[in-house]
Amino acid sequence: MQERRAQGSTRWLVVGGLVALTTAATACGGSSSSSSVSSAASGASSAASSAAGGASSSAASNGKKYVVGVSNTLQGNGWREEMICSIKAQAKVSGQVSKLIVANKTEGTPQQIADIRNLISAGANIIIVNPSNPAALVPVIKQATAKGITVVSVDQGVDEKTAYNLQNDQYLYGKLGAEWLFKKLGGKGNVVEMRGIDGAQADTDRHKGFQDALKAYPNIKVVKSVFTNWALATATKQIQDILNAGTKVDGLWTSGVDASIVDAFKTAGKPYVPIVGADNNRFISQLISTKGLVGAAVTNPPPVGGAGLALALKVKNGDKVEQSVKLTPEVWDQSDQARLKAAYDPKLDPFYAVATDVKPWTTYTKADLIACQGP
Repeated sequence: MQERRAQGSTRWLVVGGLVALTTAATACGGSSSSSSVSSAASGASSAASSAAGGASSSAASNGKKYVVGVSNTLQGNGWREEMICSIKAQAKVSGQVSKLIVANKTEGTPQQIADIRNLISAGANIIIVNPSNPAALVPVIKQATAKGITVVSVDQGVDEKTAYNLQNDQYLYGKLGAEWLFKKLGGKGNVVEMRGIDGAQADTDRHKGFQDALKAYPNIKVVKSVFTNWALATATKQIQDILNAGTKVDGLWTSGVDASIVDAFKTAGKPYVPIVGADNNRFISQLISTKGLVGAAVTNPPPVGGAGLALALKVKNGDKVEQSVKLTPEVWDQSDQARLKAAYDPKLDPFYAVATDVKPWTTYTKADLIACQGP
């Protein structure tokens, strides 16, 4: 759920034989368990394997095929694009998905409710949703699950017990990144908090984590807190205005608009200050190669989308899975150059996260993800 790019033109896309409205971007956010992010630099945890019912369980064990619907509410965003590509990749390699219908619109909660109703009417057996509002979607999710549809909320949770949640721990994303920044500043200084979308559950959770970390550092002052809407142009304008106003800034916490903030400092000719961002490919590159830059990336894998589909298929196959699964983020900084260099991929879209899978849930290859082809 990070960097948002320029909006593309609306077009009709045929996915698996059905027609869905999408947007062309510049290129293709019960009980609880915890697991860790898998990427080029991070292994899978045993907790994730337990939550998944064991990696040896076969996704194609019952021989059935399903229609899968996807409800997404943010376009022109590299993180969301990678999330959808992970769903397509997992759908293809699973052998259990006959059709994939993507409802990809930006009109907010009322439109998402309408999209989910349309997916129900279209005969979806599984719906993967990245929710715009965890409470407002409850009635329509109940409608879906009452018809036997398996609903999995990814990236952010929903307040409905008949749905499954597989999400990044957004509270820890905010808290761990903030703690790293405050320690790097020696416990004192002026900080700018660059948030996401006002009202989005991920933003609310991250902000709470940030605020809880702040309680232990009375000499850290938040001189500005802004909503970037996870949009690069918006974030760039905001930091330019802050710098041009002469505001003293000693450090920045960002909700994933990191690379554009580094660029803004360079363009303004200002010395870099410590910056916290996400594990976006371009920001990882900057942490490796930008002279004078001090920063840290907090992991936030978009393949929760593909992992959510894998969970749904396990449910359909009769496997036992946890109702709620959370992925535990990690903080990567320049003290571990080997990890950063292993994670960075010059061939990967610069706006994609470097975490290209979530083991043991996803079973596709990196090439499958980049191809972004469904069944």
